[in-house]
Amino acid sequence: MLALGEVHTNLLQHSTALAQEQSSEVLHLVEGEAVLTSRRPSLYAVSPDVRTGVDCWLPSARRRQLRGVGAVVTRAIVTGGRIVQASSVIRVTGGQRRRPWSHYLANPGVLETVGKLDAVDLTAGFLRGDDADVLNLEAITGRVLDDVQTSDLLDRRPPLRAARTRLRWAAQVSPRPERAVSAVVTVDSPTLRTVELVLDPQDMPDAVAGLCEDLALHDWLLTTLSSLVEAAVARSASGQEHIERLRPVLEHLLHLWLPGARVSPRLRPIWDRLEQVPGFSRQWNSSVTWIRDQIAVANLTLLRDLAGQPCSSAMTAHPPMNT
Repeated sequence: MLALGEVHTNLLQHSTALAQEQSSEVLHLVEGEAVLTSRRPSLYAVSPDVRTGVDCWLPSARRRQLRGVGAVVTRAIVTGGRIVQASSVIRVTGGQRRRPWSHYLANPGVLETVGKLDAVDLTAGFLRGDDADVLNLEAITGRVLDDVQTSDLLDRRPPLRAARTRLRWAAQVSPRPERAVSAVVTVDSPTLRTVELVLDPQDMPDAVAGLCEDLALHDWLLTTLSSLVEAAVARSASGQEHIERLRPVLEHLLHLWLPGARVSPRLRPIWDRLEQVPGFSRQWNSSVTWIRDQIAVANLTLLRDLAGQPCSSAMTAHPPMNT
């Protein structure tokens, strides 16, 4: 069994965090279907599935021509009223012949091949290929995220600038039931990560999609934080300018760092290993401490300057009298 997916993550284009009711309105993407919400451990809202029919060639590392037909399912997510994601997933199964569209629409989230499926070749082509004329989850996922970001309910005035990141993943079922679940995460570019997973059958595809959404969320948080820190270190600026650039991180993003909070318990070992190497929370906490220190130093400098001004002014305006 093989599942493929892609997650796009960005800051919601709005000046303030959305209330849960507002998030539900923004995520009302399918008429007549409800938005699912949760308030613990943080505000969380999920749109109904958006279905996209595909009939196309599939990625192949060996340049094989294998056709796939099915319906990709994509959902949009708003976390903490601040971060928006779009997540697409498709489960790939082998088939021999093309069937009527009614068959594929009755099985959303499943893509059937028209010919023999080579899961290893398809995985390699999907994660590392860049052909434009094959299954394109990037375009499907990006379109749903754009639909949310262009909602009339958003004012397009986010409190800070941040890049959209993409996480592309492929998961296969382990041939040996006793084998531990595993994940290999690769940083392909500043905005693209790929993840190759080996899992148990019961984790496909819902649990693995949830894991990858959580991983994409925290990778975006860490990437955004690191970019702001690097820019602050490289730029020569006054203390007040440092405060204005760094304060939004503490005000709008800090409380959203909750790695693994919505991950299936069976897949938590993957998060635990990522916390060891490369150490997501270790890097996050180090950067947050640096930002707080910078703001504290800048505030102390500002207070010192303000405390010194009246004294100087008073001495200048009222020189001591001769007696």
